[in-house]
Amino acid sequence: MYPIIKRLMAIILSVTAIIILSPMMLLIALVIKIDSKGPVFFKQKRVGKNKKHFMIYKYRSMYTDTPADMPTHLLKDPNAMITKVGKILRKTSLDELPQLINILKGEMAIVGPRPALWNQYDLIEERDKYKANDIRPGLTGWAQINGRDELEIDEKAKLDGYYVDHLNFFMDMKCFIGTFLSVIKSEGVVEGGTGQKDKEK
Repeated sequence: MYPIIKRLMAIILSVTAIIILSPMMLLIALVIKIDSKGPVFFKQKRVGKNKKHFMIYKYRSMYTDTPADMPTHLLKDPNAMITKVGKILRKTSLDELPQLINILKGEMAIVGPRPALWNQYDLIEERDKYKANDIRPGLTGWAQINGRDELEIDEKAKLDGYYVDHLNFFMDMKCFIGTFLSVIKSEGVVEGGTGQKDKEK
């Protein structure tokens, strides 16, 4: 029953957010165009529910000559690829706002495992162990507020599995509220880094 309620809530919240945030979203688009050459939006093939591929939408935060289907942590110098405006967008997670469209289309949920790149085979395989590929990916999730870019792939998949096993309204609210706190504190944002949390211990 909750998955149906969750989907209805996602439709209502995404429509409301798009309407309310539209002035800010237009302003971000304008600043991106002024800051660097290239399109405002960035599209990338990601893994959705039941491993069905879809195109995710983001504000472009990198220069146009950046490899499109390479995880940030595999880039030789990710910071050099990010535009001036892009650094702010990524730190505040504002680059993710266009995913409200993905949520409205039913390709994503507000809360769920972050959608893997189509070629992140190691992460996809790990998530299979925990049935984390069986639900809609989210704009934010349990792993996002418990380490984000700092997590090793196996730890990230375990956290995604924990979310699947405890999927309910209260878990989603915990992730939703935790996301705002993480964004305010800029927790877990490590450009080009994966597994930094464990390495610092």
